[in-house]
Amino acid sequence: MTSQPPENRDKDAGRWSDLGRPPLNATALRRALVRPDSLWTALDVVSATGSTNTDLAARAAQGEAEGAVLIAEEQSAGRGRLDRTWSAPPRSGLFLSVYLIPQVPVARWGWLPLLTGVATAAALSRTAGVDTALKWPNDLLVTSADSDALRPGGTLTERKVGGILAERAGPGVVIGIGLNVSLTAAELPVPAAGSLTLAGASTTDRDPLLRAVLRSLEHWYTQWQSADGDPATSGLHEAYAAGCATLGRSVRAELPGDTAITGEAVAIDADGRLVLATANGVQQPVGAGDIVHLRPATEA
Repeated sequence: MTSQPPENRDKDAGRWSDLGRPPLNATALRRALVRPDSLWTALDVVSATGSTNTDLAARAAQGEAEGAVLIAEEQSAGRGRLDRTWSAPPRSGLFLSVYLIPQVPVARWGWLPLLTGVATAAALSRTAGVDTALKWPNDLLVTSADSDALRPGGTLTERKVGGILAERAGPGVVIGIGLNVSLTAAELPVPAAGSLTLAGASTTDRDPLLRAVLRSLEHWYTQWQSADGDPATSGLHEAYAAGCATLGRSVRAELPGDTAITGEAVAIDADGRLVLATANGVQQPVGAGDIVHLRPATEA
């Protein structure tokens, strides 16, 4: 048997060193998802990058076709809203961006991150068997057990398992999705984070999870476009409201300039804004671009 050079053995060891977190198979994913009748026109998996959104936006500026998908096994500079950064261990989650060029009025493009949330939550609930909810405007929540949940007084807690970031790029929009799949409690970046593993998911195999997310996103995007971006006609408005954990809660919307609005979240309006009913009887809509943080009203 011919032995491999040391450098090749090291590469293989790095690729397979964590057998609980095997790499994605780009060829199999392309075969399943990139078809003539599909929204997805290209699919690439890279071992590591700073940000899939940044990379795909650069491709969009050079004329990338709609439907490109870029997935990273590891992100060193993943971005959320307001340039917040986060990272996770290699192959511990799904870190991807898609490029879309909606053929609907631009005024309705603000629904794209909410649409992505609905699609992703539906895919996770169906494929991983986890109770997935949406925190307006761009977070995905799961219910995780605290360490003492099985003892008297133990609790179930909502944890952030993922986030969505939509950015204009070229003639379209790059939408990034980040999901914590197999992170352990010791690997969580902040106490409020969670993972599918910690939520008791029926599977943490990233291949079927990724396929389900992209197929669900294709379904909702096609339906929304067929309705000319109308959130009511497409069923998107109803689906988002039904899955939004923010509604019915008292929240504090922190705005730029150290100002805030406190009230009960009572609705999502036709523009995708969160409507707060304040103590003085006013219903105040706030847009995703208007807020710095959305917190429970009781949180300092």
